[in-house]
Amino acid sequence: MNSFAPDVRMNALVELVALADRGDIPCGPAQATVNMHCHTFFSFNAYGYSPTALVWLAKRRGLAAIGTVDFDVLDAVDEFLAACDLAGVRGSAGIETRVFIPQFATREINSPGEPGIYYHMGIGFTSSRVPDATAAILTGLRDRAERRNRTMLARLNAHLAPVTVDYERDVLPLTPAGNTTERHMLLAIIRAAERHTAEASLPAARTTHHAPPTTPIFWAAKLGLPADQVAASIGDYVKFSNLVRGKLMKRGGVGYVTPSPDSFPTVEEFHSFIVACGALPCVTWLDGLSAGEQAIHELLELLIGQGAVALNIIPDRNWNIPDPDQRRIKVAKLHEIVGIAAEYDLPLNIGTEMNAPGNKLVDDFAAPELAPVRQAFLDGAYFIYGHTVMQRALGRGYQSAWAKQRLPTRRERNAFYTAIGQRVPPGASGLAKLRALDTAMLPGHILASL
Repeated sequence: MNSFAPDVRMNALVELVALADRGDIPCGPAQATVNMHCHTFFSFNAYGYSPTALVWLAKRRGLAAIGTVDFDVLDAVDEFLAACDLAGVRGSAGIETRVFIPQFATREINSPGEPGIYYHMGIGFTSSRVPDATAAILTGLRDRAERRNRTMLARLNAHLAPVTVDYERDVLPLTPAGNTTERHMLLAIIRAAERHTAEASLPAARTTHHAPPTTPIFWAAKLGLPADQVAASIGDYVKFSNLVRGKLMKRGGVGYVTPSPDSFPTVEEFHSFIVACGALPCVTWLDGLSAGEQAIHELLELLIGQGAVALNIIPDRNWNIPDPDQRRIKVAKLHEIVGIAAEYDLPLNIGTEMNAPGNKLVDDFAAPELAPVRQAFLDGAYFIYGHTVMQRALGRGYQSAWAKQRLPTRRERNAFYTAIGQRVPPGASGLAKLRALDTAMLPGHILASL
């Protein structure tokens, strides 16, 4: 399922679905749970999951819906939606990047330590192919990211010598389509350090029968930390990788590349690309504690004015927190942003990301902290699936001329596409059901017929 060969992945899904349909592989009962923010291995998935594998995960666990989001590329979209059709799973596909917001140039928003820099998304794409007029924007996202990566890796190699990583040899093979991220480089660096330590220790191990030198000594020197602190985390990849990334690759680290306003696209540029593809610009929210997110009304009014129509949240990091005081603050902020999103008619796109070790496969929808917001999470998933299936079947998604004429307000469109998402079954049967409708039907008649 996670082979880099597309035909191998799809053939595996065909076999698994056939086995499931015969009852040879049990699939979980339908659940009121969703994960609409899963990175695939086309950017970085901590578990190595392909788009096809994520669809099978959703089918096996009985998720109501699943959605992909990849950094800087749409490489997963066609495969993912085809897999959803085959497996009978509700799905949506998106993209994430960073943009520069000049109005917040002095305020940190949701990219820690980087004033004016903002993680931003587009959701509800229906194809990996984009209009010719906007192709350069998509190419530019990938090119900017690669330049940043190569600059960062050169700095890291200089600092970590004699451990070095070759971009072509060690990093590119970790991803199927050449779109590497910080996390790919992090994995390559940790592996290179392990190889170097093992190779250096071989002669000594053969002659003295002593255990080879441990990497904590190397890493303590390179991270500027006590060896016992490094040793305490090195056996836990989640903790250790976060330690290395934080010390070397984030702000203040030797590999950190300070962004400038031209390091990323503008909001207007990114939105023009998303809308041209018939998809939906989506605000992203971290935890409500930064200076930028404390000015949430100002931020939302700015982004909505530029075309944003939905809002993304990663719930787990806002309630699943050991410290009770911090948890209380963040849960309150989580409930607050869900209420604010409702005020602004912004459906929610929620999920676990899955792009870092330790991320959950799906949120714990039974958690008491999520009870007040659970239905809003589910409604958002049905909304984005409803848009996606209408756009694919009839070309009448949220951004279509038909929707703007027949459903002129965001609130009307939100209600319609949410209802579509609830009523149209997933998979090829749902598409066929919509395509059989009379295209002259009004929105209310479409819902009644379903």
